[in-house]
Amino acid sequence: MNAAPAADAGSADTGFTHRQILVIMSGLMLGMFLAALDQTIVSTALPTIVGDFHRSDLLSWVITSYLLASTASTPLWGKAGDLYGRKRLFQLAIIVFLVGSALCGASQNMYELILFRGIQGIGGGGLISLVFAIIGDVISPRQRGRYQGYFGAVFGISNVIGPLAGGFFVDNLSWRYIFYINLPLGILALVVTNRVLTLPERKRTVQIDWWGALLLVAGVSAVLLATQSGGKDYAWTSPQIVGLFSVGALFLIGFVLRERATPEPILPLELFKMRIFTVSNIVAFISGIAMFGALAFLPQYLQLVHGVSATASGLLLLPLLVGLLFMSIASGRYISRTGNYRWFPFVGTVLVTIGLALLSRIGAHTSLVVVSIDILIFGAGLGLFMQVLTLVVQNAVPRQQMGVATSSVTFFRSMGGTLGASALGAVLTARLMVELPRYLPRTPATNGGDNVAQVIQSPQAVNALKQTNPALHEGIIQAYSHAIDTMFLVAVPISLLSVVAALFIRQVQLRDSPAASPVTDEQPVTAEADGVR
Repeated sequence: MNAAPAADAGSADTGFTHRQILVIMSGLMLGMFLAALDQTIVSTALPTIVGDFHRSDLLSWVITSYLLASTASTPLWGKAGDLYGRKRLFQLAIIVFLVGSALCGASQNMYELILFRGIQGIGGGGLISLVFAIIGDVISPRQRGRYQGYFGAVFGISNVIGPLAGGFFVDNLSWRYIFYINLPLGILALVVTNRVLTLPERKRTVQIDWWGALLLVAGVSAVLLATQSGGKDYAWTSPQIVGLFSVGALFLIGFVLRERATPEPILPLELFKMRIFTVSNIVAFISGIAMFGALAFLPQYLQLVHGVSATASGLLLLPLLVGLLFMSIASGRYISRTGNYRWFPFVGTVLVTIGLALLSRIGAHTSLVVVSIDILIFGAGLGLFMQVLTLVVQNAVPRQQMGVATSSVTFFRSMGGTLGASALGAVLTARLMVELPRYLPRTPATNGGDNVAQVIQSPQAVNALKQTNPALHEGIIQAYSHAIDTMFLVAVPISLLSVVAALFIRQVQLRDSPAASPVTDEQPVTAEADGVR
């Protein structure tokens, strides 16, 4: 079945022309770029920030505070957008993010920076979730595939530009500019969205479920704190970590019970009765563990083992962007033309799994060409399914629940990524403790966790050993490459679970208008109607 002509589709279905949609998307992508960039740009500057404030013990909290606030607030932004309208809320998220950015840049100590990163994270959670919900208001599901490549490109570009920009500012200006750069971009996004974004007004008399919000934030925060601190500050079996997991579980159980009773739940539980909604979120969560957990350590491998600069490590991630961008655009155009999406999540998760398996074979002297090919395959897999999950969920739910359904995919992917980065990071560190004595049996580098952390966090110090102590340098990069191989190998079976889950995503008819009633997964399109089996 052929789609309507591209030039007319937007106007007929949504009241926006193709040109107007592109202008709207420019503002939305700027907002999303702010949040996506901030997840990668900070990592390059962390050693310098720690050096300025002399608090290496608080280093991980600069990232953790942002992740906590962003992940925990995502469902709240989605629900509030459904209740009060998304345009003003999106602009509020930009303002919160910019205030947090300005305060981060002006921080005078690590405690201030950690607090202000939390404020930044609250705004970032709104930016990511509301962007996709607004797209659901503006573009019909059938036509949305045409544009999904642009948003895939934003994530890919942020993963490349983040380390590049962070390295540039640290080397040439100040680490504070990694936060100040957000201000002109955010102001531009505010101006564009204010001028061109027109969405339906919502005039419902509603109340936010604040008790549910409190239980959700407390439960998610406790679980994420446990995963961030486990294996670093405390042993995984310590009373502190077990206690945090237990408290988190109790709060989340309380949240579920609260959601069943309240008339305006933050995350309506009846959505999970829809198989396509539940399976999509399962795929998002599992793939997030393997995907973001693995991606977090690729720049570290390139800098530490291959001795490249932070800027060069960002450039070496360009194959990820190429694979993601090409496959995202190609799959999106195919979906818009045919209405068929079912096999993209499956093929995408298979490619991601293959990419992880290939990355588990990289060594201390593996050619960068081979590493780039592995990263290209990994990125191609991401491009095939990342945006499709959001599309199928938005297509399946009523319009009044678009925001909360969209934010759920972002929430579960973010939760998976945060848990994955912590769990796989723990695997990497534990394996490094085993590998270092094998290659450095009589050196101080094997004397404890502090030295292991120093090896991981200071590639410049390791690279300097090439001249002063080549044997020690070779031992360190051999140990690290074997440790990261194990980490990628552990991610493979996790990713395989997302492959299995993706098989349960069924084909349903894509709506031709954002306002049309959804076709649920209990009513799949027939082969005769849409060429689907």
